[in-house]
Parts: sequence; C-alpha cells; structure tokens
Amino acid sequence: MNKNQKIILFGGIGVLAALVGLIIFLIISNANRTNEVNEARAETENLRLANDRLLLTNEFNQLNADFNQYEDQQIYLKNDSLVQKYNEARLKVEGLLTELNQEKKSNASNRKRIKQLESEIATLKGIVKHYLEEIKRLGEENEGLRQEIQQVTQRNEQLASQVTKATSRNEELSQTVKLAKKLNITGLSLHAYNKKGKNEKNITKARQLGVSFIVSPNNTAAPGMKDFFIRILSPEGFLLEGGGSFTIDGQTVAATAHRQMEYANEELSVSVYWDVNTTLTPGDYTVEVFADGYRLASRHFTMKK
Repeated sequence: MNKNQKIILFGGIGVLAALVGLIIFLIISNANRTNEVNEARAETENLRLANDRLLLTNEFNQLNADFNQYEDQQIYLKNDSLVQKYNEARLKVEGLLTELNQEKKSNASNRKRIKQLESEIATLKGIVKHYLEEIKRLGEENEGLRQEIQQVTQRNEQLASQVTKATSRNEELSQTVKLAKKLNITGLSLHAYNKKGKNEKNITKARQLGVSFIVSPNNTAAPGMKDFFIRILSPEGFLLEGGGSFTIDGQTVAATAHRQMEYANEELSVSVYWDVNTTLTPGDYTVEVFADGYRLASRHFTMKK
C-alpha cells in the first residue's frame, strides 16, 4: 500500500470517527432536550392542576360563605332535606380537597380528582342556589305576614281608638244626662233674725240664720221628695253644725241644716233655718246648698256688726 492510499484510509477512518462522535453527541443532546421538554410539560401540568385546585377551593369557600350567610334562617328549613343534602355534598368536596393536597401519584390521578371535584362543586352550587331561592321565598312570605300583622295591628289600634272615643262620648253623654237631671237654684240668700223673728243687721245679735232659694222647673229631674242640705261656714272657716250629715262623692259630710220638700218639676221656694248655738262674728260667711248628691250652689255673704 502506497503512501497516498494510507492517507486516504486514515482520512476515511478519521471522518468516520468524527461522524460517529457527532451522531453520539446528537443522540445525547436530543435525549437531554427530550427530558427537558418532558420536565417542562410536567411542570406546566402541575401548575395547571394547582391553579385548577386553587380556583375550585376558592369557589367552594365562596359557596360556604353564601350558605352560612343565611345560617340564622335555617330554622325555617330545619325539616327540609336541603340542609342535609348540602352537608353531604360539602363533606364530599372537603374529602376530595384533602385527597388532592395529599396526592403523590401521577398527574393523571390528580386530573381525575379535579374532575370529580368539579362535578361535586357543581352539585353543591345547585344545592346552594336552591337553598338561597327557598330562603328568599320564605323571606318574602314572612314579609307578607309581617305586613298583614302590621295592618291587623293598625286596624286593632284604630278600633281601640274608636272604642275609646265611643266610650268617652258615652261618658260625656252620661255626664250630660246626669247634669241635666241636676236641680238648678236661683236667688240664694242668707239672712239673720233676732229673737223676735225680725231681720237683724248686727250678726252678733242674731238668734237664727235663714237660707232661702228658688228651685227652677226641670222636667228631666226626677220628681218626689227632695232633701236639701245647707252648709254655712263662719269667717274663721268653721262649720256651723246641727243639721246631721249626708253623702256626696262617696264621703259623709256634716250639714248645718236640712229640710225635706216635695218637688213636682215646678218652681219651688225653699227656706231653711238654723238656730244659733254659738257666738257669731262679723265677716264673710259661705253658704253651700246640696241635693241629690250634687252641690247646687255656693256663695259668700258679708255679715256686719
């Protein structure tokens, strides 16, 4: 073999070795790139699964918040199956979330759990929607009942007010009728008399006091025997006693003098006398007249010495 042939042979061997090395390099590089791509894909899948799990967790928490917002109104649904269905679905979702957080298997297994979680949350969402619709419906019914109760209460208050007004009116009418039956008197006077029965100007010499008045006609008043009671108060405020007692407004009151006369709904002149049994002094004397439980008149008279 000549020199040229040797050069060609060794040159071919070198080129072949280079090609083999290049092929080996390319195979190794491609394997590394494949591993990197696979790792990137796995990382992307893991991120996607983590994001899906986070979104579903947030959605689950929001559903819980919506449900618990009306927890105080569950009393209206305590016999309803909605609460039971919700609690069962909630436990399933919580179990799936726990499994996902503890999952160490392949992404395929995680993806399966995610799909199950999506399905359970969709069920839970439907239950919550129905629950909130029921709460709203019950709230509207309760509001209607409250309005009815308010209307009934207002009506009762109006009726009570009408009854009160009617009662007051009846009392006024009764009082009016009662007052209409009251005897009316005019010409009330007080006179002092001496021992001869003559008018006495000096009150200190009086032996008798006389009270006179006229009862006016009144067809509303009941006719019959009437007891007229006279009270005379001295200037010092003491009652001149001697006429027994009578009752007015549930109290027993002492009288100065008393006279019984028959009243026939016509004008009647009445005179009542009191024999002096004490020392009388000059000044203002108060005379009151009573009959049928009413005070018919009260007047002051100045008696001089």
